[in-house]
Amino acid sequence: MKIAIGADHAGYRLKNGLVGFIEKLGHEVKDLGCNCPDSVDYPDYAIAVCDQVISGDADKGILICSTGIGMVIAANKIPGIRCALVHDLYSAKATREHNDSNVLAMGGLIVGPGVAREIVRIWLETEFSKGDRHQKRLDMVKSLENKYSLHP
Repeated sequence: MKIAIGADHAGYRLKNGLVGFIEKLGHEVKDLGCNCPDSVDYPDYAIAVCDQVISGDADKGILICSTGIGMVIAANKIPGIRCALVHDLYSAKATREHNDSNVLAMGGLIVGPGVAREIVRIWLETEFSKGDRHQKRLDMVKSLENKYSLHP
């Protein structure tokens, strides 16, 4: 898979530590920055990663800021993005199985590198459970997105 990854200054170190790990799992990584610990605006990186996912240039995306909250808010403004904020292993699996999340957000000041690696591994390896109840709910979410989007 092609994985787009981006972070603001608070997620910079965790992002850098994850790039090589994701490559070792056998995936291609598109590192979209930031590339230094200087203060930057997280929405710029949420947009860059999500654009890659929406265009099909990346299969999935990973976003990291201090808490992950800013990234998940920004990412979920983009139609077609299902970004999940994950700080534990159970949620990493559930958001793929039940919600078919295509972008993962984490807090660089909340999860340590070991837990972050395991979250990413589980999230990348877990498939969407295409059962009727999960697909029905995703269809409902898509309907909401279409209803409230400025450009459905």
